[in-house]
Amino acid sequence: MPSCRGGKAGGGGRRRGRSPAGLRWLWLLLCLARRPLPGQAGAPSELRVRVRLPDGQVTEESLQADSGSDCVSLELRKGDGTLVTLVADFRQEVKIFRALILGELERGQSQFQALCFVTRLHRNEIIPSESMAKLRQKNPRTVRQAEEVRALEHLSMDVAVNFSKGAQLSSHIHNVCSEAKEAIYTREEDVKFWLEKGVDGSMFEVLPQSADLPDLQRCRLCADRWKPCICSYALSIEWYPCMLKYCKSRDAAGKVSSYKCGIRSCQKGYSFDYYVPQKQLCLWDEET
Repeated sequence: MPSCRGGKAGGGGRRRGRSPAGLRWLWLLLCLARRPLPGQAGAPSELRVRVRLPDGQVTEESLQADSGSDCVSLELRKGDGTLVTLVADFRQEVKIFRALILGELERGQSQFQALCFVTRLHRNEIIPSESMAKLRQKNPRTVRQAEEVRALEHLSMDVAVNFSKGAQLSSHIHNVCSEAKEAIYTREEDVKFWLEKGVDGSMFEVLPQSADLPDLQRCRLCADRWKPCICSYALSIEWYPCMLKYCKSRDAAGKVSSYKCGIRSCQKGYSFDYYVPQKQLCLWDEET
């Protein structure tokens, strides 16, 4: 269950022995179940909706809103088992994506791999937390499909974020990204925006780029599993309330007024490029 205030999923990157896929899933779910429920004082509202993935499978998506901390969170599980979380921190103008990816044990990977991508949140990207908190659905069994498919966004994540200092940027980084302490990425253009707001610049470190290392390749083209490369990771938010709908009414005197009468739903994909010290950390990005 996602949380604006977050909770640790535990276990992170520790290497474990081989185990059947079913046991791996059980282990991951048990870890996630240990996360505390959000906000024991003034708990956020939660809405669960069924959404259809691109491969035709149906999954459950959880949406939470906490108007007190002015944030919303969304979580869904993809067909390959990846757990995707999005947290929108309106107060700090920060958006956090987290992916928990099941590892390939037979290829020497950890039980699961965690990634966090932090970008600037624009006010028109998702509906406000107070509006999200009021959402209800008449038929919980309905399978939702987005009314609008927004353009795929390609993001070059050329800066690393220091986990121990990340709370200065957003208090949610500490819990949402606790499994990805060494894999929290952002963009230089977003860093400039936050620095202008007074955020401490010491939490950011510019990562190597192709211009700095002429031999630096994209991971899908790199044959050596232990060489550094530029990794690509794509994720998609299949259904989320992106806009409020307004209707008009006319009173007895003929005066026209508008009122909120629903939401518009969107689907949006993101593609992140970022530096990894070895291709072993990016085995999904291989030439096919």
